[in-house]
Amino acid sequence: MPSPGSVPRARDAERTRRELLDVASEVFADVGYSGARVDEIAARTRTTKRMIYYYFGGKEQLYIAVLERAYRGIREAEGRIDVAGLEPLEALRAIAEATYDHHVHHSEFIRLVMIENIHRGEFLKRIDSLRELGQPAVDTLERILVRGREDGSFRDDIAAFDLHMLISSYCVFQVANQHTFGHLFDRDILSDPTASRAREMLADIVASWVSVR
Repeated sequence: MPSPGSVPRARDAERTRRELLDVASEVFADVGYSGARVDEIAARTRTTKRMIYYYFGGKEQLYIAVLERAYRGIREAEGRIDVAGLEPLEALRAIAEATYDHHVHHSEFIRLVMIENIHRGEFLKRIDSLRELGQPAVDTLERILVRGREDGSFRDDIAAFDLHMLISSYCVFQVANQHTFGHLFDRDILSDPTASRAREMLADIVASWVSVR
């Protein structure tokens, strides 16, 4: 039986850990792994450098925890869509739009991905669970594609992995290039009406590509 006060203490620990991850995500996304300092992360939270080492073990482990949570976030967003209750085409459109929304509203995720690619996936490769997290996203697309092929609405030569890459690459571009592309063409590509049009355009691209012509 838990002792008096153990539940509040557990909640405090969970809140502290979440706060550390929130701040660390911002710092790592802003200055990268090499530029981030544990002292700065501690200074921006209600805890200490010692507590960061207590909860995570060190800077590297904290960065890995940040990466894992970032990837879990997009997978959880996809998982909240009731694709089984939608027609195949509408299910794909819903996934494309949800992916777009998540990327636009979590720009730190894209910056973290970009930073990790600079490091050639060095830290990402240490997180075995991410492979398990990623596969269900492709499997979900495959099940939708199968349903669409069976009812005659989808082409039979579309691979789920290719579709996943198409959606991801489109969404990543919007965030990763918002400053350069936006400056060159004098518009804020993450604000309406450009953002809403881009969101709808992605869904149209996916629908057009998979549909039987």
